[in-house]
Amino acid sequence: MKIEKVKEHIGGIVHVDKADLCKPEVVAEIKAALEDRGALVFPQIHLTDAEQLAFTDAFGERVNFTKQAPGSDVTADDVYKITLDRKFNQEPDYVYGTWFWHVDGVTIDQPLPKATMLSARKLSGEGGQTEFASTFAAWEQLPEDQKRAIEHLKVIHRLEASMRPLYVEMPEERLNRYRSMAREMLHPLVWTQIDGRKSLVLGTHADEIVGMSIPEGRSLLSRLTEWAAQPDFTYRHEWQEGDFVIWNNCGLMHRVVPYDADSGRSMHRTTIMGTERLGVPLESVQAA
Repeated sequence: MKIEKVKEHIGGIVHVDKADLCKPEVVAEIKAALEDRGALVFPQIHLTDAEQLAFTDAFGERVNFTKQAPGSDVTADDVYKITLDRKFNQEPDYVYGTWFWHVDGVTIDQPLPKATMLSARKLSGEGGQTEFASTFAAWEQLPEDQKRAIEHLKVIHRLEASMRPLYVEMPEERLNRYRSMAREMLHPLVWTQIDGRKSLVLGTHADEIVGMSIPEGRSLLSRLTEWAAQPDFTYRHEWQEGDFVIWNNCGLMHRVVPYDADSGRSMHRTTIMGTERLGVPLESVQAA
């Protein structure tokens, strides 16, 4: 197996025979590379759902946290089909929300998913690239005075916040649905993980900083997101059919470049369960 470095802070291209993908020594090397590179691309490896699930299981414990999300016609357990194709998805908000910076699973009361795995099945003619930003690098490269100013801050994350960009005024029915699908979660702005590495926890779901006014808190979150999304910390993947990409959901945020909803673009996703809890439900803190 050979891994090519893409940029200094992020990205790796993995060249490996598909037949070797689930070998323990290969999986171990890919895990190590994921910690170092953040996002790994397996060009045109053309995994079937069964092969993707086999690799997912070799990598860790699989989890499916989007069973309530509409739009998937995949019969394989724990494979989620991401598409705007109206034949399969009559409720596209969840997919449109991925056009904005986010981290998977932040508004669910469970350990944060460790890794997301995505196979390209059908592409759009224009757009549809996936962009990744290293929140490890964003923290590491912050000036020391800014680190000291933010390292103890807490942030309230809400699913409804990640859906606000889709509406001029959100209908009450939509608001109630989003609130029923997720929890208000209180997370650290700066997450110290078990191995000692620190990352910023950002995305459109980051809605309110505890102890700050709404304008002040959202302004800070916006500026930190801009910082994290600078070219040195980001990688944009130009998909080809059959590409397989893995990213470290505990150290990257990601988004999709807008594409034509009628293009039939289709991605198959599996997810690895994490072992570290990022934060706690807001209601548990308020009750205390």
